Amino acid sequence: MTERPLVSIIIPTYNRHSLLAELLECLVRQTFINFEVIIVNDGGRTVDEIVRLYHELNCTIIDFPINQDHVHARNTGVEIARGEYIMPIDDDDLIVPSHLARMLLNIQEADLVYSDVEIIDYEQLGGNRNVRSRQLFAYHHSYAHMRTFSTFVPSGCLYRRVIHEQIGLFDPEVKNYWDWDFYLRVAQTFRIKRVEVAGVLYNFSTTTNNASKDLSSMRMYLDRLSAKHGLGELPTKNFFLLLEEPEMKAREAKSEVIWDGIVHSSRLTQEPLEM
Repeated sequence: MTERPLVSIIIPTYNRHSLLAELLECLVRQTFINFEVIIVNDGGRTVDEIVRLYHELNCTIIDFPINQDHVHARNTGVEIARGEYIMPIDDDDLIVPSHLARMLLNIQEADLVYSDVEIIDYEQLGGNRNVRSRQLFAYHHSYAHMRTFSTFVPSGCLYRRVIHEQIGLFDPEVKNYWDWDFYLRVAQTFRIKRVEVAGVLYNFSTTTNNASKDLSSMRMYLDRLSAKHGLGELPTKNFFLLLEEPEMKAREAKSEVIWDGIVHSSRLTQEPLEM
């Protein structure tokens, strides 16, 4: 690894300004600071003023004139990324301050690393998110098991940009399952490692529009994924529902939980904008 490799952090967003601001707040608190931020605004209201609140970040904004779906947004970010490594993060998820540094340390013996997460249910109080519940999502890594139930959470994962040169971009044809598809394609050729620390806070709240909550609309894309990789008949599950699966109980693993439970107020809360 070069002494200070550049990491490209790719954030697709659509009309979630307060959540995006909280994520940017997490990024300015990272202990490793050599990264660029690529924000792909997928046809939503402008995010320029929010980004200006975080002027110390090296941000590039791409504005789509109309909503083109999050997979296209991610691919656009990948295409302009300059970093040796890429880290995708959803605009409603958060990472702990040591996350980026820890992932870079672990990728020295892998090509893609992903961490354990905490699944968080928030409530909105006074412009801030407060934790209603938090649950650890940590499972032993096994390619065979990942063909039945994927426990790969893409938010906050880190991988070498050269991977795309060999396997191409994310597949928009599988939409909600772009991440599972990406994992399966990467695993055919590259080294994957699970980091046994819950460094990502995965938002699964009833107060936000999380695409993985709408199971009925996901069935068609799951069938496409299954046909593409020969996975057979698969149940439609999201990460939250996986927690209760009997098969998943056997795969549970120990993990270090390090988040202090505090969602730091963003500068948007401190300096409200007229949107």
